[in-house]
Amino acid sequence: MAIVPYLKRQRSELDRLHHEVDDLIRSFFGDWGISRFERTMWPSLDIIEKDDKLEVTAEVPGCKADDIDISVQGNVLTISGEKKMSGERREEGYYMQERAYGSFRRDVTLPCEIDANKIEATYKEGVLHLTLPKSEKAKAIKVKVKEG
Repeated sequence: MAIVPYLKRQRSELDRLHHEVDDLIRSFFGDWGISRFERTMWPSLDIIEKDDKLEVTAEVPGCKADDIDISVQGNVLTISGEKKMSGERREEGYYMQERAYGSFRRDVTLPCEIDANKIEATYKEGVLHLTLPKSEKAKAIKVKVKEG
C-alpha cells in the first residue's frame, strides 16, 4: 500500500478541473450526476473524530493492499485504487455478474487538517483502517478560566 503525499503527485489541471466540477454538481444535486457504476465502486466509509485523531474505516473488497493508494492535501483525503478481475471468464453457462471491476476514487473533505507524515494504514479482509493524527493547529486547546 502506498501512502503518497498529495503534493508530490502530479495531477493535470484538466483532471483537477474535472473533480472540481464533479464536486460542484454533487453539492447542488447530490448523487444525481454520478453514475450507478461510480457509486458501486466507491468505498463505503466510517469516519470517527477523536480529540487527537480521525479514524477512517473503508470497505474495499476485492483489492490487494498494493492496489490501494491514499493521499492527503490539506483536509482532503483521497482513497483510490483498482479492483481487478481474477482472470478472464468466458465460461459457458455463466449466469450472472454483479461485481464491478475497475478503478475507483473517493475524495472526502475531513473536518480538520491532519498530519500527513503520521498516517497509519492497515488492510485486512477487504477493510482498510486509517489513523489520521490531527495537525497541531487542528487540536483543541483547553483554556482554564480564572476566578476574579
